[in-house]
Amino acid sequence: MSDLTQDSDRLIQQGRQLVADNRTGGRHRRQSIGRGSAQLKTRHFVRKLTRVLIAIAAIIIGAMMTGMVIGGIGFTGVMITLLAVMAAMVAFSAFPRMNVPSRADLSKGDVRQMVGRTEIWLEAQRPALPPPAARIVEDMGVQLDALGLQLETIDAAHPAAREVRKLIGDTLPEMIDSYCKIPVSLRQEKRAGSTPDQQLTDGLGKISAEIDSVTRQLASGALDDLAIKHRYLDYKYGAANDTSGEPS
Repeated sequence: MSDLTQDSDRLIQQGRQLVADNRTGGRHRRQSIGRGSAQLKTRHFVRKLTRVLIAIAAIIIGAMMTGMVIGGIGFTGVMITLLAVMAAMVAFSAFPRMNVPSRADLSKGDVRQMVGRTEIWLEAQRPALPPPAARIVEDMGVQLDALGLQLETIDAAHPAAREVRKLIGDTLPEMIDSYCKIPVSLRQEKRAGSTPDQQLTDGLGKISAEIDSVTRQLASGALDDLAIKHRYLDYKYGAANDTSGEPS
């Protein structure tokens, strides 16, 4: 338990540092935003590498057996074998590509899978977000890693765990999806005192703060006192602000 708490504290500290870096115009991570997505990518890469090695071994063994049967494959056979090896390397290195999880799959599976899938999904949405919101998403990867460590210590059927899954697997992606449905030309148009860009950034900031708060409560053992206060986030941007640009 002490190791888990130390890991969580370290991840929270990393998250604070990332927030500070971004506020001062510092680094922008363009690869994995968190440990969960990085692990999923690594497993995917290992599976692709395994397929490449198996294919190469099969081609070489096939060439050797053919040579034994016909008394050698000659220069032409060697070249064909090399071309086949190169083709296998290119094909199995490029395919299959890693699929972005669908929204429906984000909250499925165990905690590690949920965190990793959510981070992969957020990485895919990041290019469509305004810079301030994208920076919050980049910071959120470390927060999700820390939250995932804490969620592993509680029963998945506990009401708090279900609420956290709803926050991460429902409210967060719904907010981003609602924003992405707004035409690009209208995302900076001010309605009701703010633009969709500002609303998204503010909403993601609130979710980020909520994730941090939940992680701290779980780390302190305050499971029974845990309350997810994200009802104010449960809205759709297009419907709430009538900025979809679609005729009525």
